[in-house]
Amino acid sequence: MKARLPKGYGRPDPQAMMRQVQKMQDEIRAKQDELEAREYTGTASGEMVAVTMTGKHEVTAIKIKPEAVDPDDLEMLEDLIAAAVNSAVAAVDKDSDEEMAKMTGGMNIPGLG
Repeated sequence: MKARLPKGYGRPDPQAMMRQVQKMQDEIRAKQDELEAREYTGTASGEMVAVTMTGKHEVTAIKIKPEAVDPDDLEMLEDLIAAAVNSAVAAVDKDSDEEMAKMTGGMNIPGLG
């Protein structure tokens, strides 16, 4: 006598699995596009210097308060700009990592995020 399994049990449907993978890829691609379009701002020294960049790490604006400019200490201004850029990059990376983790259920998929 042959045992019968209820419908949906047994061998998985490879086509259904491929459709599910394709759907997930499309959702991830859409989320990546959304993240790349977002703007992030990093600041340094109490917002004396602010850098705005896109999710693609492209700097779109730099704001420097006049009191941050000391002609005798340009090195300090350079350091503030570098710190603000690094702060913005960290914000982009953190947001991207969090959003991708939500979509992949925490799986580490190479090439994402």
